[in-house]
Amino acid sequence: MPLPPRWLRRVLLAPAVVLLAVVVVTTLPVWALVAAALSPLVPGRLRPLRLLWIGCVYLVWDAAALLALFGLWVGAGFGLRVRSPGFQRAHYVLAGWFLRVLFWQARWTLRLRIDVAGADPDTAQPGRPELVVCRHAGPGDSFILIHALVNWFRREPRIVLKESLQWDPAIDVLLNRLPNRFIAPASDEDRGAALLRQIGHLASGLDDDDAFVIFPEGGNFTPKRRLRAIARLRALGLERMALRAERLRHVLAPQPGGLLAALDAAPEAGVVFVAHTGLDRMLTVSDVWRELPMDKRIVMRFWSVPPEEIPADRQERIDWLFDWWARIDEWIAANRDGVAADPAA
Repeated sequence: MPLPPRWLRRVLLAPAVVLLAVVVVTTLPVWALVAAALSPLVPGRLRPLRLLWIGCVYLVWDAAALLALFGLWVGAGFGLRVRSPGFQRAHYVLAGWFLRVLFWQARWTLRLRIDVAGADPDTAQPGRPELVVCRHAGPGDSFILIHALVNWFRREPRIVLKESLQWDPAIDVLLNRLPNRFIAPASDEDRGAALLRQIGHLASGLDDDDAFVIFPEGGNFTPKRRLRAIARLRALGLERMALRAERLRHVLAPQPGGLLAALDAAPEAGVVFVAHTGLDRMLTVSDVWRELPMDKRIVMRFWSVPPEEIPADRQERIDWLFDWWARIDEWIAANRDGVAADPAA
């Protein structure tokens, strides 16, 4: 379904979420009784109740964020000063607070635990902008990464995201007020070139606490997407890259164009590669349902590359990205079942 225009999303979708949150909260006892009655009939411990609770929490979280964002819009002179440095910082603080609330509930309801291994963005490149390059797999992995950057490492992310994420009104409003780019797959060469220019523009002018975030795979890992990515490389005549992609078992072949544009636009930035495990096996709605309550240990692994170690030649950079993706693939294979690998790996 095509994304509605922005004015329609503001006039209809955002108020509808707030109204729905009010209705759900006022009728919550009824829903809770129904979920409690169903719980003995469903495998797992209180699975319907947990699912109801996390759904209600997310809906109320979204509605509360929209109300807070509306307050900031009014305070910014009905949007006139919303892009001033003070109000931009206020939006990052608000995002951090709401992400802390969301993950507090996730830890309590779903029993999630997040551990970090490797050099984190603060100790790796203190006082220097970073390009954060992350694999994409499992529900909510981008939330986890942004939560870590904002709340643990005090970074201000600039994110390249899928256009479809704007269906969520709070994400839509918040991230469109900050320096981010929602993108759709390019249908032709001209649109692809324009998209790379937008990514390069977003990566320009990073300061010492900024983190440019990109997911080079372009979507969550699934076995079918892996095969499609390999076929796409072959269709483009990139047989050597297709062969390398075939050796990657747990990640999609990276699409280098966006990262290359960012590297050209921010030569002073270091690069931080990020892998994670713990959500890999939840590829479909039925997978998520089966895993509830999750009881998951999510491990995030950071590798830092200073700017002087980044290749200068375009083809060398592409090979370098594929080399790192192979390393990430190996790390996932060693850690996806909860077995910790050598920290130096």
